Amino acid sequence: MSKKIKVSELPEFDAAEYLNSEEHIAAFLTTVIEENDASLLVAALGNIARARGMTQVAKDSGITREALYKALGQNRQCESQVLWEGMKFMKKRFHE
Repeated sequence: MSKKIKVSELPEFDAAEYLNSEEHIAAFLTTVIEENDASLLVAALGNIARARGMTQVAKDSGITREALYKALGQNRQCESQVLWEGMKFMKKRFHE
């Protein structure tokens, strides 16, 4: 018989820890985009930004770090301009 595990006893999962290569990031983002869910996309962009380092993403994209945290944080609505700039940055990075 299997032992029951409480959800509260499960370890925290952080997708950013597994986004350690361009290939992983591309596969992750492709899967998320296929879901056609804006809130999932915002969460995925936040995971990618954390995997790359929020400060570096902010510097490279021309968006302040604070704006990235605000736009891509949990339970936040992403403003269209920040999302658009983030998407342009990610697209640029994948094509380099």
